[in-house]
Amino acid sequence: MITKKFIIDNFKTLFYALIIAIFIRSIFIQPFYIPSSSMEPNLLVGDRLFVTKYSYGYSKHSFPFSPNLFKGRIMFSEPKRGDVIVFKTPADNRTDYIKRLIGLPGDEIQFIDGNLYVNNNQIIKTLVSSTDVIFCGNQTIKVNTFEEKLPNGKKYKATYRKEYSFQNSDKFLIPKNHFFFLGDNRDCSKDSRYLNSVGYVNKLNLVGKARIIFFSTNKNKGNIFQIWKWFEIIEWNRFFNIIN
Repeated sequence: MITKKFIIDNFKTLFYALIIAIFIRSIFIQPFYIPSSSMEPNLLVGDRLFVTKYSYGYSKHSFPFSPNLFKGRIMFSEPKRGDVIVFKTPADNRTDYIKRLIGLPGDEIQFIDGNLYVNNNQIIKTLVSSTDVIFCGNQTIKVNTFEEKLPNGKKYKATYRKEYSFQNSDKFLIPKNHFFFLGDNRDCSKDSRYLNSVGYVNKLNLVGKARIIFFSTNKNKGNIFQIWKWFEIIEWNRFFNIIN
């Protein structure tokens, strides 16, 4: 027989579990799903990863629904160039984006003849492959894959279209307390190059640092709810990959 005490005890258990989950998600770690191909070849659509919330301190965007609990950012730790970071896009302060940090406050960023420059110094890039095919939305594109090396020594892979690649830009001067982000899939990423939609990201908008892929599925091979296809859908080789 279901008694009033039974209902109340179970409600309390669920309530406490919810409070603990919100606390962990807000203070320590948050799962994040990769919805687009803007970070290929390093992050793929269907990757699920953990983001550490404590990496850069806390602002209102560290918490669900961005409540105005306090002003500014507390316990702030400066992000490092090359970090892969989740942030709230400045366009609406609600939508989560994930990109690579390229420009710090005071930096000058520019593309010249398809090459990335930071503070007038060309970023070293070494060709890794000229035969890769990756996604851009629902289409595939042929790309050149490079290893880029930032001034602090950080290395990662970035892709550029073999044809009609992004070539030249104006010089971006990063304001105080703001950061400049790029997607690793350089010709299929809405990022800080597009000032009206993303632009410079205020430090208050930082959510956390991407750390590790804990689960991944290939949506082109089926739906995760198709249990009989799990061995085909689930990308087992991506489990527990550290995000560079």
